[in-house]
Parts: sequence; structure tokens; C-alpha cells
Amino acid sequence: MAAPTHHPYVRGVPLREFVYRSGHVELLRRRREWFETMVQAFMVSWWIPAGIVPTVDQALARRAQLEALGPTPDAFTCRAWFPSPGLPAERRDDDCQTGGVG
Repeated sequence: MAAPTHHPYVRGVPLREFVYRSGHVELLRRRREWFETMVQAFMVSWWIPAGIVPTVDQALARRAQLEALGPTPDAFTCRAWFPSPGLPAERRDDDCQTGGVG
């Protein structure tokens, strides 16, 4: 099993934008050529305060929570996104709700 990672931004670009709106999307569309379909959750997202780096144990706990309860504000996926808490609704980073790759 690969170590879980959580990268909300890639080189200053929101993760969803990098994954689905950059050159990366062409590779993502071909993922079935290289990877088997995962049965269990292999990615989990959650909001963390700026400057905090989550540990592998925290990521594993969040992934277990996602598998047990489904998406919640404490552990979610890009398909079931929860906005960043504490921001006015018009400023929340919810761009993970748009776009996608089949």
C-alpha cells in the first residue's frame, strides 16, 4: 500500500484545477491502461489550518473514517466535496464540485 498524501495545492494551484484542468487530465483519462480499479478508498481530503502538515497516521484515520461513514466534512472526496469551514459562502473553495473525468 502506498503512503497516503494530501496536497490541497500543487505549485500554488488548487488541486482540482491541477488534476482536471491541466495537462495532467490527459494522463488521468488513460489511468485504466495502467491501474486496476480500487475497491477501497485510496484518497481522502479534509481541511487543515494553514501551516499544518498532516501525518500519515492522521491520513489513515481519515481514510478509515471515510470508509466507515462515507463522505463527511471531516473526511471527503472530490466527488463529495465539503467547502472550507469558516469562510463566507461566496469565498469558499468549492471548485472540486465542478468538472471531472470519466
